[in-house]
Amino acid sequence: MQNLIQHASTVRLGAFAAVLIAMALWELAAPRRKPRLAKATRWPNNLALVLLNTLVLRLLVPAGALGVAAWAQARGWGLLHAVSLPAWVSIAGSVVLLDLVVYLQHVMFHALPLLWRLHMVHHADLDFDVTTGLRFHTLEIVLSFGIKAGAILLLGAPVVAVLVFEVLLNATAMFNHGNVRLPRWLDRCLRLVLVTPDMHRVHHSVLRHETNSNFGFNLPWWDYLFGTYRAQPERGQQGMMVGLSQLQHEKVEQLPWMLALPFMQGPGDYPISGGPER
Repeated sequence: MQNLIQHASTVRLGAFAAVLIAMALWELAAPRRKPRLAKATRWPNNLALVLLNTLVLRLLVPAGALGVAAWAQARGWGLLHAVSLPAWVSIAGSVVLLDLVVYLQHVMFHALPLLWRLHMVHHADLDFDVTTGLRFHTLEIVLSFGIKAGAILLLGAPVVAVLVFEVLLNATAMFNHGNVRLPRWLDRCLRLVLVTPDMHRVHHSVLRHETNSNFGFNLPWWDYLFGTYRAQPERGQQGMMVGLSQLQHEKVEQLPWMLALPFMQGPGDYPISGGPER
């Protein structure tokens, strides 16, 4: 287990770099939509936020989620330590249940105005591409880690399951935020087991009822099960506008502005608890 924890950073970084490069090349070769802004305007700021978030988490929790899982496992904490299950069932079950936690957390960040203020940084991006899937306010990243750590402790998720989950979630977040074109038949098939870019792009619409749909990052099943699935945007994939209706200016792409946004911009009408759409 110690070897797995020691090499986890290398595995995660390697998977991150490979998927990011692959998606960037795919976006150049087969873009789904014409970008509104040049990548040189957006990418340095989005990636700088990723770097900042990584450094903050590393300082706050050096061992990360795998350290939490190892700590719980050493003490026999969690539901999975109270039952006798084959290892593969514990691993697969943990990955699926942790994905459910991420779905519920995502809904919560859309439901509560205070949390939505943080999550607005992700939705304020004026374009939708692979770096959008990495663009989250630092405080949201810290809160998300706390929720994930609590879920790991409650479940007693195996260390290997947490590593698989983290790699999958990071990779699928970049994939389903990609500005890439898929054949319609392939998109339909993939939606049975995976959130696709066309499916998740609906979630980034400026229209509130579309923003509050398709919350899944990895597995699409929760949206189907809880009635939050929307197949397509009403204006079509090419006609839909991305971002937030009240924040359609280029300063939303600047790192200092992203960090300050939750403290200087109201939640608007987007939170689920905010009443009917205007």
